[in-house]
Amino acid sequence: MELFFYLVFGGLAAVVAVLELSKNNKDRINTSSLFNSFKNNYLLIYSLMMAGDWLQGPYVYYLYSTYGYGKGEIGQLFIAGFGSSMLFGTIVGSLADKQGRKRACVTYCITYIASCITKHSPQYRVLMLGRILGGIATSLLFSAFESWLVAEHFKRGFDQQWLSLTFSKAIFLGNGLVAIFSGLFGNVLVDTLALGPVAPFDAAAGFLTIGMIVILSTWTENYGDASENKSLLAQFRGAAVAIASDEKIALLGAIQSLFEGSMYTFVFLWTPALSPNDEEIPHGFIFATFMLSSMLGSSLASKLMARSSFRVESYMQIVFAVSSASLLLPILTTVCYSSNIPSPTC
Repeated sequence: MELFFYLVFGGLAAVVAVLELSKNNKDRINTSSLFNSFKNNYLLIYSLMMAGDWLQGPYVYYLYSTYGYGKGEIGQLFIAGFGSSMLFGTIVGSLADKQGRKRACVTYCITYIASCITKHSPQYRVLMLGRILGGIATSLLFSAFESWLVAEHFKRGFDQQWLSLTFSKAIFLGNGLVAIFSGLFGNVLVDTLALGPVAPFDAAAGFLTIGMIVILSTWTENYGDASENKSLLAQFRGAAVAIASDEKIALLGAIQSLFEGSMYTFVFLWTPALSPNDEEIPHGFIFATFMLSSMLGSSLASKLMARSSFRVESYMQIVFAVSSASLLLPILTTVCYSSNIPSPTC
């Protein structure tokens, strides 16, 4: 276990070093102290929000299984969460524009904290409510915070070019370092300290509470442009027209949906696949490894997109092929181990 711990951090240190050493003078933009203060405030809050989300990921399935639920019932809970995010994701952006982005961000904190609290109950209805609340919170996380940032950035008169700095740092921290450390921290809570599978959810609620306090004390409210507000029906009509008028949009949506569908299938099944007989596995460490791989992929993608000689259409075919092979590997492994007949592929 210690070796795994060092490998994770060794890989992380290597990634950080490569990213820092690969910077050149063009990457360094002169900014103002006011902007740096604004950026750091947002990065702090965004990291706390993402920590509240990532801490829960490795232990959702495991927690449900410890309450005695089978794969079918757990699958229903997962579907409820994803379905809730899908339904509310179509309206939360519009509501945040009208009711206020800061208010929407605070709503995210409250909703996700409530979702974490429900994890203390083994009752199926309570857990289902928690999944629905979690789906709503996820929709807010990936809409309200970025909307607030963009509006506040221009409201304060900062240079448009500086906005990319905040976004790149937020992705690196929130979807990279914070995700990795959340997995490791969750592993410490559950395995090292033996606090049980609900402990990461309590820790997530703590991070969300701290972030909400910082939001309430440091953020100002901003709203969407009232002249550009459209009804929900009008937005759907506009989206349908755009899809129908350009087949590339429809194809892109289909490609992304299929990839996301396979990814969420993996999200649901990786826990029972690695512990089919309820073996003890280090969920947090495994999750940290996943996120380290994701961070490496993001870094590689940014390098590829920066080169005009590489076409996205070309190397994405390789990405899909590698992804398919990765998902095929557990199937081949299962066949090899379950079959008594020798096979040249095993």
